[in-house]
Amino acid sequence: MSKVIRYLPELEGDEQVYVATLLKNMTDEQAEQFAHVYRSRRRDANTALILALLGFVVMAGIHRFYLGQIGMGLLYLFTAGLCFIGTIVDLFNIKKLTFEHNRKQADEVMHLIQGAFPAPPGQLTE
Repeated sequence: MSKVIRYLPELEGDEQVYVATLLKNMTDEQAEQFAHVYRSRRRDANTALILALLGFVVMAGIHRFYLGQIGMGLLYLFTAGLCFIGTIVDLFNIKKLTFEHNRKQADEVMHLIQGAFPAPPGQLTE
């Protein structure tokens, strides 16, 4: 858990626990590179919430585009957030949607980092 606090102190809750399990077997160099790339790819739940709220006033589906779900974003855009019902449901599930996006990004970044920065022989990696 100390690596996640050292490299990604802004993480909280389930995301922090999940990333801590990924960082557990990484070297310091890998963890530093992971934090740099992951920080640029992760999405903030509060920003997604604000974008979902904008769906009632400006344009529905912005939060889905923000979370990388282009197809769902287009669906929400052309159906007014599935007649606002989808947007309302998303407001209650926004933390889960954001966590799923961030978990997927963390997995991709982990594989990328382990391929680009292999651990020296004798050190454990996943």
